[in-house]
Amino acid sequence: MDQADEGQKDRGRVTLHDVARAAGVSKSTVSRMLDERLPRSDSDKARRVRQVAADLGYVRDVSAASLRRGKTGMIGVIVPRLTDTVMAMLYESLAKAAARTGNFTIVATTGDEPDADRRAADMLLRRGVDGLVLSTAREGDDFTKELAKRDVPFVLALRHNGSSLASVGDDRLGGYLATRHLTDLGHRQIGILTGPDFATSARGRVEGYRDALREIGLEFDPSLVVPSTFSIESGAEAAELLLRRSPQPTAIFAVNDNTAIGALSAIAHQGLSVPEDISLVGYNDIPIVSRLSVPLTSVRVPFDQIASAAMDLLTAEEISTDDRIRVATPTLIPRNSTTRPSEPD
Repeated sequence: MDQADEGQKDRGRVTLHDVARAAGVSKSTVSRMLDERLPRSDSDKARRVRQVAADLGYVRDVSAASLRRGKTGMIGVIVPRLTDTVMAMLYESLAKAAARTGNFTIVATTGDEPDADRRAADMLLRRGVDGLVLSTAREGDDFTKELAKRDVPFVLALRHNGSSLASVGDDRLGGYLATRHLTDLGHRQIGILTGPDFATSARGRVEGYRDALREIGLEFDPSLVVPSTFSIESGAEAAELLLRRSPQPTAIFAVNDNTAIGALSAIAHQGLSVPEDISLVGYNDIPIVSRLSVPLTSVRVPFDQIASAAMDLLTAEEISTDDRIRVATPTLIPRNSTTRPSEPD
């Protein structure tokens, strides 16, 4: 072995991190630009990355890449149900993101039941998928720990468990934006229709609701909080309970658009109008809400960004400790379902 080889051995294998640091770009950028399966870019940045990699003697670790880059090119996606527009939108975004990296997605639905999640994962893994994207993470469930012990590559989407790789929206910020919009309009009696406790997405939105109330000096009132799920039916039932309260709320924040649509139905059933009697805000900004008879104010979630980050995490060869959970920023979209509260008679 000559001295040059000895020197390289002493320095250790050149990693993506080394190339990224020398080129002044992110590791995901280096990984993408050196991926031979993707269309070759002739941009100045791409040429610089390739030159730096060559100068440093970077050699792609095929065995490591096979774990994250895949052996069959198939990625399994597990969602609660595709009849939920949110999950359908997420899946379409994941399929597009996977295609950009030369992968193909296959989906399984589980009704948000933990045992069904396990069966779906086993079925997908038997069919040779190279990794899993899960939108069914539940607080306190050991399923993700089981996958980690089995060395199954996986990433969480929309929900997280605080430790696994995850790509989510900033739900706490989104809940704050929705509630602050209502307080800025002058509402002080603001009801909230929550989601399932096991979903971090729903809990984050409730935390944002509390943040916005606290910011203007309003105490959190448990009587204005009604549990729900993410369905239209549960939204209607929860809103009916909230509307029986005295005094009646002047505004409602539903932590999901389906729930908000159910609330809209319940409000109409009581002979009330949106927004004249009650302002209403939803969450996710699914396409139908802008087409309702009263277009719904909602918090828009960037599904394409979340899906791209999820695929990046799943296929990356190296991930730093501070990059394990990626958070996308939501945006409030005001529409006709919110206005200032009417003056009391």
